[in-house]
Amino acid sequence: MTSLSADDAFLNHYGFSHDPFAARVPGFKFFPAQRKPVLGQLHHLARYSQLLLVVTGPEGSGKTLLRQALVASSNKQSVQSVVITPQATIDASALLVQIAQALNSQDADFDAVMAQITQLALTGQEVYLLVDDAERLTGAAVETLLRLAAGRHEARPHVFLFGEPSLVGRLDALSEGEERYHAIALQPYEEDETREYLALRLDGAGGGIECFSEEQILHIHEQSGGWPGAINEAARDELLAAMQSARGRGKTRGMALPLPKKHLLAALGVACVVGLAFVLLRGGEDQRSAPAEATRLALQGSEPVAPSGDAVEREREAAIEFDGAERPLSLPLAGDAQPVIREPLAAAAGGEEEGDEALSGTRAPTGTAPAAPVSTERVDPAPKPAPAPPVAPAPAPAPAEPVRQIAAKPAPAPAPRTPSVAGGWYASQPGTNYLVQVLGTRAEKNAQALVQQHGGSYRYFVKQHQGKPLYVVTYGNFANRAAAVAAVKSLPAALQAGKPWVRSFASVQQEISQAR
Repeated sequence: MTSLSADDAFLNHYGFSHDPFAARVPGFKFFPAQRKPVLGQLHHLARYSQLLLVVTGPEGSGKTLLRQALVASSNKQSVQSVVITPQATIDASALLVQIAQALNSQDADFDAVMAQITQLALTGQEVYLLVDDAERLTGAAVETLLRLAAGRHEARPHVFLFGEPSLVGRLDALSEGEERYHAIALQPYEEDETREYLALRLDGAGGGIECFSEEQILHIHEQSGGWPGAINEAARDELLAAMQSARGRGKTRGMALPLPKKHLLAALGVACVVGLAFVLLRGGEDQRSAPAEATRLALQGSEPVAPSGDAVEREREAAIEFDGAERPLSLPLAGDAQPVIREPLAAAAGGEEEGDEALSGTRAPTGTAPAAPVSTERVDPAPKPAPAPPVAPAPAPAPAEPVRQIAAKPAPAPAPRTPSVAGGWYASQPGTNYLVQVLGTRAEKNAQALVQQHGGSYRYFVKQHQGKPLYVVTYGNFANRAAAVAAVKSLPAALQAGKPWVRSFASVQQEISQAR
């Protein structure tokens, strides 16, 4: 299987619009709470410090995302951002060429670049120099950036380097003990941030966090160490392993039935015909052998006596009558029903009274005393009974009692009004605040019932998930993540069993706006 077909199979299996864990997903933005103070610190140092600023972290730690957020959050009217992303090792001269081109400088040397930066400062423009993958810079290029960050009395650019931790050692060697830079080390995501990151990635591709179990989410967090790039790899591996396992089970089921489907259907039809014929043949044999078997059962414990002609005739009539419309049908047992034990057919021929019951189509009640033993003496046939006298007409029925009128029950009181979707309330809250997501349900009445049961601190909103509305119940409004995490422990045990998690109002507001 080629890589292209493998990717197609992966997307088709889960119904994704694109690979949710690709390295670069257009439009994807995830900025957890712990990164916001770092962004604010970078803006503060750029304004009040003359040091070169360094952001370090391993590959896939989110440095590029932080650089993008820094550019996006800067004032476009007063800041001109120059972003340099080296594709390979870059020296000082190549670095100055790229800076000069971005600033429209005629010459690509240090003095010309500084003169252009000074000219922009006179017009109220500041310059941000941002270098991604800064570990690819040569020593001379890093030294040039340190000189640019120091600037001149008239102006200076704000220099930001985003690179791996090894970059700090090189800056130490070039600084020679002087304070020429300030380094900020990024921290990995916490477990709830990993869950939120996975949910946002999956939502963007048309999936949901339901693709992973809680055990899988914990395994992804532990395996990745909380770094976004490693989270992407571990999450994709989990999905691929689950897909291959499902396909393996499908192949195993296919191997158990090696014949083509049409041949299997033909074989099944033949088996049904053979089985039906066998049942019909067995039924005919049972009906033919029933009188003889019944005679043996009725005469147990006595010497065999050849029945008289009339007795044989009554027995034949009883058997014929019993096999007609009055014969009880064999019904399947259901629930706790017990099988009904009926007397043998030959019991109708054991005496005159029972023979009459069989002929008339009635049946003796169950649980009657056993019949007396059959005599071994020869018995002359009994005379035919005289015709029954005419039946007198039945008396007229007694007049029915007057029907009592029952007063109608009062109509039930109207049910209390259920809470409505609180989309406007979510939009009015600060995006930096936090809440606890309790659960999501496809049925709005379930969300309404839970909110009504637990009170005003519970609300719900609606989002689109896999093309269908999903009603999400949340709890509380907290100024910081720590307070929201502490509130999870105060939830009822039944709600804690659903693994509630902490998220920001900004992420909820984004989902509500996408659902409109």
